Amino acid sequence: MAYKMSFQLAMEDFEISKSFPNEEKYSLTDQIRRSSRSVSVNLAEAYRKRIYPAHFRSKLTDSDSEYSETQVWLDFAMECKYIKEEQYLELSSKTEEVGKLLNYMINNPEKFGSSKTGN
Repeated sequence: MAYKMSFQLAMEDFEISKSFPNEEKYSLTDQIRRSSRSVSVNLAEAYRKRIYPAHFRSKLTDSDSEYSETQVWLDFAMECKYIKEEQYLELSSKTEEVGKLLNYMINNPEKFGSSKTGN
């Protein structure tokens, strides 16, 4: 579920970033696309490493960091008036939901085929 939501959100971020000004191509546009995609990538890697609890949690925390970074880029996009407030609120809400799922996974690794203690 977290992967599916993060992937969909990355695609929404991609679509909305198409409207950013050309001068943002190598900064805000690139950064928001990279960080939002990294959430899904790190989630996929975490799932594949779930039998190694430390690796699982490490990749999940990487994913969580990328989620936080994506939120900051959305903040910049809003402040620069590249997105409308309703778009910002919708994307931020979805980003927060992904973050909650990530934190649940980090705190409950045993529910995903891993072990909280690192066995």
